[in-house]
Amino acid sequence: MAVTEQAALLVVIDGMGGHAEGARAAEAAAKSLVESFRNVPHPVFDPLGFLHLALGRAHDRVVELGVGLSVETRPRATCAVCLVQQGSAYWAHIGDSRIYHIRGGAPLERTRDHSHVEQLLREGSITEDEVQDHPMRNFVECCLGGDAVLPEMSIGRRRALAPNDIVLLCTDGVWANLKDTEVAGFCGQGAAAESPLGPALAALCHKAVVASEPYSDNATAAAIRWLGD
Repeated sequence: MAVTEQAALLVVIDGMGGHAEGARAAEAAAKSLVESFRNVPHPVFDPLGFLHLALGRAHDRVVELGVGLSVETRPRATCAVCLVQQGSAYWAHIGDSRIYHIRGGAPLERTRDHSHVEQLLREGSITEDEVQDHPMRNFVECCLGGDAVLPEMSIGRRRALAPNDIVLLCTDGVWANLKDTEVAGFCGQGAAAESPLGPALAALCHKAVVASEPYSDNATAAAIRWLGD
C-alpha cells in the first residue's frame, strides 16, 4: 500500500511460474505500480487512465525479467490494484486476484476473474457449487508478464464509498475455498470504524489456508476502510 494525504493505492500481486520466478514477478510489478503512483500529482486527475498506464508499465517490467527465458519459465503474476481518493474507489485487475467492495459485512460487489471457470459461470454452463471441483478452476487466461502483448485488464468505473465501507484485495489463495460471504465478513458485520483491519485480515488468511489444506496457496490480502470526509 502507498498512501499520501490525498490518495491511497492498494496492490495485491500473486506471482506465477514457480516460487522464485513468481516472487521476482510480484516484486517487480509491485515496485512499478508504487513508482507510478508516486510520480503523479494527487489526487490523480484521471484515475482510470492512470490504472491502465500503470498496469501497462508493470506488465512491461515483468516481461523484461523473462527476456532470454523459455516461454514456460518466464515470470508472470496476477494483479489487483485499487486507487482510493475523494470518497471514491477505482480499481482494476488482471487474472484471478480479486477486489471486494464490502458494506455492512456483506459483499456489495466483487471483480470477475479472467479465468475459464468464471467464463463458464457467467454463461450459466456451471453453477457456483460446481466451481470448486472443476478441473480447470486454476486456469488463468491472462496475467502480467510472459508475452510482450498487453494483457486483457478489467478497469472498473468510479465507485462511491459510504462511511465504513471496506475495499478488500486478495489472491486466489484467500477466496478459492471460501464463499464470498465469508471473505466479505472477515471484519464482522457492523464492526466499529475504529476496529483495526490488520488482525481481521490475518485471521481471514489463516482461515483460507486451513480451508485449502493440504493444497494451500499464497494467501495475501490488503484492505482499506473509508471513514468519510
